[in-house]
Amino acid sequence: MNEQVNDEFFMRRCLQLAALGAGTAAPNPMVGAVVVCDGAIIGEGYHHRCGEAHAEVNAIAAVKNPELLCRSTIYVSLEPCSHYGKTPPCADLIISRKIPNVVVGMVDPFGKVNGNGINKLRAAGCNVKVGVLEDECRQLNRAFITFHTKKRPYVILKWAESADGFIDGERSPENNRPVWLTNDACRAMVHRWRAESGAIMVGYNTALLDNPQLNVRAWTGRDPLRIVTDRALQLPDNLHIFDHSQPTWRLNTINDNCTENLQNVLLPWGDAMLPALMQRLYDAQINQLIVEGGTRLLQSFIDTGLWDEALIFKSPVVLDGGVKAPVISGLNESSEMIGNVGLVRIKSV
Repeated sequence: MNEQVNDEFFMRRCLQLAALGAGTAAPNPMVGAVVVCDGAIIGEGYHHRCGEAHAEVNAIAAVKNPELLCRSTIYVSLEPCSHYGKTPPCADLIISRKIPNVVVGMVDPFGKVNGNGINKLRAAGCNVKVGVLEDECRQLNRAFITFHTKKRPYVILKWAESADGFIDGERSPENNRPVWLTNDACRAMVHRWRAESGAIMVGYNTALLDNPQLNVRAWTGRDPLRIVTDRALQLPDNLHIFDHSQPTWRLNTINDNCTENLQNVLLPWGDAMLPALMQRLYDAQINQLIVEGGTRLLQSFIDTGLWDEALIFKSPVVLDGGVKAPVISGLNESSEMIGNVGLVRIKSV
C-alpha cells in the first residue's frame, strides 16, 4: 500500500467516525481522528457533542500504550484547534504527546483556527500533511463551513411532488387532509434530516392546514427549533407547533414577547425578512435550517438565493391539479430510488 492510498484509507476511517456525531456535535463540526503506529490503528475517537472532548483527545486517550505515540501518526478530518474554547487546544495536546506526524483532511474555516493549528504544529517540529480526501471532508461539514464562511445557516429545502408536478391536491371542506406522496422509508429519512438540523421552518398556511408537529419521531435524535411565519399573530394557539414541547419561533411584525419554549420573533417582512432571519439564526448558533413549507415559502428562499441544497421526493402519484411545486435549478444533481419514490438532490453551487 503506497503512502497516498495509506493516508486515504485512514482518513476514510476518520470520516466514518466523524459521521457518528451527526445531530449531536452541532454547532461544532463533525470530526474523527485515528492514531496509527506501524500501519495499525492504536486509537480512535470522534467529537460526540458540543462542549465535550474533541476527536483528537478521544483518539489519544484510547491508545493503550502511550509510549507508541512518539512514533505514531494522527489522522484527523479537520485541522486541530489552536485556541482555548470550551476545551483546550488539540494542537497543544498533540505537541505535548510528541506525536511526530499529523495528517489533516481540511483546514478549519473558523476564524480562531483557520491555519493556526497547522502552523503551531509545524512550528513545534511536527510533519503535517494537509488536504487528504479534502472534498469528502468538506462535504461532511458543509453546514459548518457555510456557517463560518457565509455567516448564516446551511439551508436545505425539502418537498415531495407528484408525478405531474404538484405538492398537494385540491383542498375542500369535505377533504382538507394533505396527500401523502412518499412512503415510510422517506419519512424516516426526513426525520433523520430533522434530527441533524438545528431548526425547521414552515409557513403560515402549512401550519394552519396541516397542523404539523415538526419533531423527530421516526428517527432517534433531538427535536429542532421550530419556526413558523405568522405576520399578524393570527394562527390558532391550539396548533401542535404552539404546544410548548420544544423551542419555537413565531415570526411576526407585531411583538417579541416570549413564554416557555415559544418566542415571538419580531422581523421586517417582504424582501428583508429572510436575510433578517438568517442573521437571527446565525446569532443563535443554528448552523443548519431545513425548510418544509409550501410552495410560496420554498420559492421565496429559491428566488432570494438563500439555499444550499434541495431534497425533492418524486412520487409516482398523479394528482391532476392542486398546488404547483416550486421551480428550481442548480448544480450537481443526483438521484436515487427510495422504494417506489425518487429522491433528487440539487445543490445551488
